[in-house]
Amino acid sequence: MATTHRDFTLALGGGGAKGYAHLGVLQVLEDYGLRPAAIAGTSVGAIVGALLAAGYTARQAEHFIRSVPADEAFRRQNHSLPSFLGLAGIEAMLHTALGPERTFDQLDLPFGVTAVDLHTGRLVYLRRGPVVPAVLASAAVPGIFPPVPWGDEHLLVDGGVLDNVPVRLARRLAPGLPVVAVVLTPRPEALTADQDVRFLADVPVFGKAIQRLRYVQALNYFMRAVDIAGAHLTHWRLHHDRPEVVIAPPVGDVGLLAGNEVADDVIARGRRAAEEALPALQRARQPWRRWWRRRPSHDDEVLEL
Repeated sequence: MATTHRDFTLALGGGGAKGYAHLGVLQVLEDYGLRPAAIAGTSVGAIVGALLAAGYTARQAEHFIRSVPADEAFRRQNHSLPSFLGLAGIEAMLHTALGPERTFDQLDLPFGVTAVDLHTGRLVYLRRGPVVPAVLASAAVPGIFPPVPWGDEHLLVDGGVLDNVPVRLARRLAPGLPVVAVVLTPRPEALTADQDVRFLADVPVFGKAIQRLRYVQALNYFMRAVDIAGAHLTHWRLHHDRPEVVIAPPVGDVGLLAGNEVADDVIARGRRAAEEALPALQRARQPWRRWWRRRPSHDDEVLEL
């Protein structure tokens, strides 16, 4: 078995079902004895990251994620706030894997997730208290999944609204270590017509027939515009935050709400991308490179909850 090294930190980006690629990336890293010293996640990156931070391997995390029944994954709960869909199946899986009361300080690794507060318009870092509600807040794609109330003053949604690949949070969690960013968002110039959003088409309970409804067609246009804006913002932030290593599996054609039927293919894409990035990761881990690494930036606009 390969010797385990923990001399880098992970920033796992958001992207819905594209997140199966995270599992492929992490499987390759583990095969080479490379495990992170800390993990920061956004949206699906928060879901996968929470499982790893709790001590599960990438293959064990894959087992948990695949165990969610297709007809349960996006079920709404009666007590949730307004949304098209819900995350009842994902929440149940996280409760099984982590326990409903597991807190951040009870995890095996330093871990944090991003969210956005609808009341203040600010980016939020969640690093304290119960893990499962924080992960659900990070994954609450606005309008699609319900926002998560946080205390009496905050209403949280998907961190990808402002920071889809949490490089700065990763630097805070493990100062001085190289950041490996796993990016699921295609570059803006790579967006093509065959990557158009088909909202709800991949959800078993709805099927593709619903795409003929005019309000869903209109929502497809809106979601496509959101994807374009998100791609520009994500890659602008990556340009400024400068992770030491970027792993970018080619998953732009994978739908946000696709199910387990795409898992094998998307995991394989993640594995290939990780294998191609191994030389860059080995270079970034060299001790002599640490002297010039920037210290964690101070973000006045970020709320820490």
